[in-house]
Order: sequence, then structure tokens, then C-alpha cells
Amino acid sequence: MRFPLPARHLARNTAALLVAASLLAACSKTADAPVAPKEIAQDTYCALDGMLLADYPGPKAQIHYDGSPAPDFFCDTMEMFSLLLKPEQARKVAAAYVQAMDQTDWNQPKGAWVDAKKAFYVVGSKKRGAMGPTIPSFATREGAQAFADKEGGKVHPFAEITSDMARLDGGALHDQRM
Repeated sequence: MRFPLPARHLARNTAALLVAASLLAACSKTADAPVAPKEIAQDTYCALDGMLLADYPGPKAQIHYDGSPAPDFFCDTMEMFSLLLKPEQARKVAAAYVQAMDQTDWNQPKGAWVDAKKAFYVVGSKKRGAMGPTIPSFATREGAQAFADKEGGKVHPFAEITSDMARLDGGALHDQRM
């Protein structure tokens, strides 16, 4: 069957538009795919102080920024929160992960990455991380509560963590005893 010249162009252009639309839809699905956590290697270092993460106990964290091929890793969750909760933090965060201490060993944590916004945290425990006081992270509220019952502290979801809780100075700037 032969179409008049304008109908053939219309059919070909329509087919080209459908192919282009399909490709764009596929690209947007890839762009919306969640960013996967990366594992800590022997040479993975902290973005703030250069410490080798594999050498220290307690929960680690990683932040993936839009447009950056590799995440920034942190010695502990306290450092992650200190950055995420700063009002001047302007870089767009694609994802943030913390290690679930109810799924890995405190002294040599490996894997067990969970979405930082879905994790539960214990503030004020006596347990120390790589940099001293830390905010341990857990995959479940029950895991966090069991830890708090043993080590002290109070359980909070991500949304309840404040910049005052995540002070890197340990509160020393406001310690009146000094």
C-alpha cells in the first residue's frame, strides 16, 4: 500500500518521535534509580579528617551527592549529621547511608548499609565510636531500643536528630567547668 507523500512523512516522523520518547523514558527511569551504598575498602578514608575507616569501631556513614561519582565516607554518624544538618549545606544529596549496628559487629563493622532517613539512632549512649561520642544507627527501632537498654541513651528516628545532638566538639564549647 502506498501512502501519498505527506502521509509517509507523517508515519516516519511519528515512528521517530515514539522511539525518541521511549529512549527518554528509559533515561529518566535510570536517573530516578536509587543510588546504591558502596562498601568500605582497606584504603577508604573519611572525607573530613582522612582517617582510614576500616581501622576504627562503630557505625560509619556515606553521603552520595548529585553529580559526584563516588560518595563521601565518614568515620561515624556524628560527622554525617554535622554536615547534613548545617543550614549552609547546599549540595544536593542523592542518598545517605549508615551502618545498622543491629546487623553488624561494633568493633569491625562491615556492610549492613541502610538508608539514613529510615534508620533509628541512639543519642547519649556511653558507647564510643571512631571519634568518641557517636550516634549509633540501627535498621529497626527494636534494635536501637535493645542497644539503649544496655548502653544508655534515647532512641530517635532520623527526623528527630538535631544539630545540637550532632556536635563534633562534644559540647566542649559550652562546658562551664572548663
